[in-house]
Amino acid sequence: MADERRQFARRLRRQATGPEDVLWDLLRGRRLDGLKFRRQEPLLGYTVDFLCPERKLVIELDGRQHGWDQGYDAARTDEIERHGFMLIRFRNDEVLDDRDAVIARIRAACTP
Repeated sequence: MADERRQFARRLRRQATGPEDVLWDLLRGRRLDGLKFRRQEPLLGYTVDFLCPERKLVIELDGRQHGWDQGYDAARTDEIERHGFMLIRFRNDEVLDDRDAVIARIRAACTP
């Protein structure tokens, strides 16, 4: 099962959306305050868009399909937060249109 999740995560990384690529470019290689982020990372039976294990922070990007899956997203958020992670969500257009605000929110969430 773990191998299937890893393969799924790899496939998602290869098929990244434009907003995911933009945010990854801002986070990768410890570019944000020296923090290590991973993308499309298996966590608790889910595959999260971005994970900073050091700060127990999960970042999810929501495209149009997430408007249809609000119940699933809420249950997923509750499960992840129950395990001590903070989860923040951004709409795709936020990442594309206001990168500075997105980074400011991530930075604030990473502040201990």
